[in-house]
Amino acid sequence: MGYLKATDVLPKDVVEEVQKYVDGELLYFPRKKNYRRKWGDTTGIKETLSVRNLSIYKDYMNGMNLKTLSDKYFLTPKSIGRIVRNEKIKMK
Repeated sequence: MGYLKATDVLPKDVVEEVQKYVDGELLYFPRKKNYRRKWGDTTGIKETLSVRNLSIYKDYMNGMNLKTLSDKYFLTPKSIGRIVRNEKIKMK
């Protein structure tokens, strides 16, 4: 999230009115509900995790055990098991 200078985007009278309440402070304006983005939509992390999870599943199917996968991907064996189960469901 970037910051914008209020005086660059708001009319002077609006800035003066807001300053009555939060003079010199940072103020966050939340997005309108219709404009909210889902988690990971702009960063590409969803795709990255999807590729990683598929790789984990393939390694598992090629005989790697949960402990080995845990060490390779820096995740707990429980997380690896969850990923393997979820990927198996996707493959059906």
